[in-house]
Amino acid sequence: MGAALRRTLLTAAGVAVAVLVAFAVSSIAITAAGADPFAALAAMFDFGARPIDQVDGVTFWINRSVALFIAGLAVAVGFRMNLFNIGVEGQYRMAALVSAFVGGQVLLPAPIHLTLIIVVAMAAGGLYALVPALLKVYRGVNEVISTIMLNFVAIGLAAYLVRGPFSGEREAGQLATATPELPPSGHFPDANFLITMFGLPAPRGAGLYGFIGVALLAGLLIWLLLERTRFGFEVKASGLNSDAAVASGVDPRRMVISAMVLSGMVAGLIGLPEIMGRNHNYGTSFTAGLGFLGIAVALLGRNKPVGIALAALLFGFLDRAGTPLQFDGIPPAVVEIIQGTIVLMVVIVNEVTRRIVLRWEERRAAARPGEVPAGAAA
Repeated sequence: MGAALRRTLLTAAGVAVAVLVAFAVSSIAITAAGADPFAALAAMFDFGARPIDQVDGVTFWINRSVALFIAGLAVAVGFRMNLFNIGVEGQYRMAALVSAFVGGQVLLPAPIHLTLIIVVAMAAGGLYALVPALLKVYRGVNEVISTIMLNFVAIGLAAYLVRGPFSGEREAGQLATATPELPPSGHFPDANFLITMFGLPAPRGAGLYGFIGVALLAGLLIWLLLERTRFGFEVKASGLNSDAAVASGVDPRRMVISAMVLSGMVAGLIGLPEIMGRNHNYGTSFTAGLGFLGIAVALLGRNKPVGIALAALLFGFLDRAGTPLQFDGIPPAVVEIIQGTIVLMVVIVNEVTRRIVLRWEERRAAARPGEVPAGAAA
């Protein structure tokens, strides 16, 4: 068995163990809450009795996974350079607000209008991520501290703008505030045909987000950029050993700024499925917390697009499970316990697998005099 295949299988086994342990720990919490763990597990897999209910449940699952996948990609770009962009939460909120407002001010042909909204969102997310990048490069401010603080700034600023300068018209008696409604040319077409082609009923409501195509394209482009280009090599080299990267001609300041801005640009896409595919505006009911979940998704997916996609599906499934758990009288906080435990176990498993792989490499190097272990530099 090749070394690469063994590492892949070991990683997959580690993630599986982490998920199983997380469910085991959660079972203890469920029992302590006076509920039956097996009943909770059954409720999590209950998508309803009618076909339309099942379709709606699966649609919600996939829609949530799309946003989490993009969030995981955004976080992973920074992680590849050992930059902890904790500010994805604030970046995607500001991007969603600005793009929704700009999109509601113009009337253009649909292809141009959709492109404008996407470009504005990426630009807004990238510019907001530029702030902590400049603080780190020119003032030595740790990006964890600056991005966390900027999250609170974004939350407060977005709340002010959506109730003030960016607020659209409200009907009499309406309490919720939102940006002006996007015209039909700014509505992203749904992807319900992916469901109806199998003879199933079309989902109710907004349906399956057509933005899933953009998300998959973003994952492919990020993979190509980080794995098949010089830029990706420089990002990885700077993250592994900044001194060696400088010696080889890589400008560390440029790489920090580039990686953070790219992470912010990807983060700008997180809220667009909801804005362009369901609500058609940014309001006080806009979904929050996806940026923080993106950190867990990126960790579980080992910063690889395919792994991030699988992790997004898992966390999307857990998010959907909150509602049926409540119907069965089981505390929905169980979902948060599972998610938190998965993250904790993945961190532990990652360290264990890293040490195992390092020992494999050392033994292989010992069998071949003159060969340097692949993990020795780490």
